[in-house]
Amino acid sequence: MPRPDRSELVEHLQAIPIFANLGWDTLKALAETAHWREYTPGAVVFLEEEPAQGLYYLHHGWLKIVKFSADGREQILQFLGPGEIFNYLGVFAATANPATAITLEAAGVWLLPRSDVRRVLTASPDALLLVVEGMAQRIATLVQMVADLSLHSVEARLARRLLENAEGAVVYRRRWSTQAEMAAHLGTVPDVLNRALRSLAEAGLIQVERQQITILDREGLAGKALLAG
Repeated sequence: MPRPDRSELVEHLQAIPIFANLGWDTLKALAETAHWREYTPGAVVFLEEEPAQGLYYLHHGWLKIVKFSADGREQILQFLGPGEIFNYLGVFAATANPATAITLEAAGVWLLPRSDVRRVLTASPDALLLVVEGMAQRIATLVQMVADLSLHSVEARLARRLLENAEGAVVYRRRWSTQAEMAAHLGTVPDVLNRALRSLAEAGLIQVERQQITILDREGLAGKALLAG
């Protein structure tokens, strides 16, 4: 698709909390430094341990943030969709990329260079405070993920994820949402995930279909999320 107009990027940036207090002219100048990139499904946006280039704004498409073990096993840390920004750490910490970003479908991304983002945000104490709050929220999410992986069963983690992702009583599965992707997000393998899905379905808590999972008993599923060991 054609590269979006930079004025559209300015409008998107204004809707993001860390940039909301900055004036149009400041954001316009920042948008002028941005680089537009398009990716096919399965492409690497950036690699773990590579030098961080800047802050990314996901214009369209979906991607995943992942860590890989030495034997190639994948742990998905986060799924990202249109309108989200990512790689805070790469901008504000003197470190390389902490994880790898891979597209799940065709995607368009704006890259805001590290030096320009730092220059703009360090001039605004309010914006910096929002950056700190955003990073703190992300750390809290990762702490919860570590606790889930170490303290709860796959069935409990699955129950919680379904409750968190449900729109009403339905969890819609995107084209790229394979069993392997779901398993990697839960820190397990497809066979174990399938057993957990089957167990919840046999208990009358969910109904599994090709493109969606319907929650039949929200209270019972919440009990599984809280109590399963």
